[in-house]
Amino acid sequence: MSEPMPAYSQQLARSLSVRENILITLSAVTPASSVFIISPTVLGAAGGAAVAVFLIAAVAACFVSLCYAELSATYPIAGGEYSWAARLLGKSAGFATFLLTMITGVLIIAVIALGTGAYLGVVWSGLSGKWIGAAVIVVTAGIAMLNIRANAWITGIALSIEILAVTVLAVLGFAHSERGPSAFVHAQTIDSGQLSTVSIGALAALVPVALFAYNGYGQAVYYVEETKNAVKSIGKIILICLGVTVAVEVIPVAAVVLGAPNMQDLLGADAPINYLLTTRGGTIVNEIVSLGIAIAIINGVIAIVLQISRLLFSSARDRSWPGPIDDVLGSVHPTLRTPVAATLVVGVVAALAAAFVPMKVLITATGAAVVLVYLTVAIAALRLRRGGAVSRGYRMPLWPLPPLIVIAMMLYVVYRTLSDNWEQVAFAVSIMVVGALYYRIYLHPRRGDRWTLPDPVHES
Repeated sequence: MSEPMPAYSQQLARSLSVRENILITLSAVTPASSVFIISPTVLGAAGGAAVAVFLIAAVAACFVSLCYAELSATYPIAGGEYSWAARLLGKSAGFATFLLTMITGVLIIAVIALGTGAYLGVVWSGLSGKWIGAAVIVVTAGIAMLNIRANAWITGIALSIEILAVTVLAVLGFAHSERGPSAFVHAQTIDSGQLSTVSIGALAALVPVALFAYNGYGQAVYYVEETKNAVKSIGKIILICLGVTVAVEVIPVAAVVLGAPNMQDLLGADAPINYLLTTRGGTIVNEIVSLGIAIAIINGVIAIVLQISRLLFSSARDRSWPGPIDDVLGSVHPTLRTPVAATLVVGVVAALAAAFVPMKVLITATGAAVVLVYLTVAIAALRLRRGGAVSRGYRMPLWPLPPLIVIAMMLYVVYRTLSDNWEQVAFAVSIMVVGALYYRIYLHPRRGDRWTLPDPVHES
């Protein structure tokens, strides 16, 4: 009879409450920045029906969140999706997933940070430019090295400012309502300067964009080793984060649709959200809210640096790299109880990407990653109970329907993306292939079944 696998020792500080995990996770989502940066794309292509598109995407996100909830409760490990894939789909698939989430995570930090200048520039033009984004990453990486509870409160305060900014937007829209709720299913766009009707197929193609706007609610899993009573609480945390995310994003979009003085001007504006703020609240209100969105973006950078540094730490703890690298990246500061070295590496690489990699390349490199990660998560959730694993803490209702629905949705999204931007899918798949080859060529010959994959961390 084989001996049971050893469990990870508790290196990270298990000090986060449910509320504190939620604060960090919602900061990673940055729902306010999604309202200002992603929703204009859906608004411009769907008009008032953007609200219906976001609600449909919310239903799809519910199925994804159920997969995250059960997997994270069963495997409460800081590596998140990488850890589940390695245990349920094979170690090659695990490392392929790790490399995809690691590389795209670092590049997403760069993309988000570069958006800071656009909103700070509304207040003071001297604060725009890519070097502002690189500077933001350096500063936020320094903050991310602090104790996890300190980060929870820092991100929580910034999150409050973020929520206040979208509340101002929602109040202005609802207070100056020009049309009724029927506008939420009225699909329009601008064509040659005139309003035109949008087809059902075109609306369906926008659902993945709205789904991407919600992305991040599942990142609570990266802080699971630092959360008290994690097995019982992590599923609830993920579902709460999704609910809050949907509310914070859908309500202001609905307010914009109802409160816009003129739909043609709204859909034709370069920045539809700022159009409503300026027309209904004035230039000063637009500048104040833009400052709040800049704070939201900075807050999101902190949270995602926290997330990706824990992913890198987790890979080093699993002895995925040459020994000296594992020793450094898998270390935890004795006082702060955080992976300082991994955080520093993530911050430096992301800052360099923000400073020197063109935005077009960053967008191509990150475009399809979320879709492939969701697809991997759904397949792992489908494999979980069939593989003999005992789901702990949370069991999704209607299994196996939720993962099957997610798989079908993600395959459709891949099909659409291949038609429109095949380079994004090709780049993401290439990263996964490199990850799988790294395992087969380097890790397996040297370590094989000895590649360390202990049991989840025990509660302490």
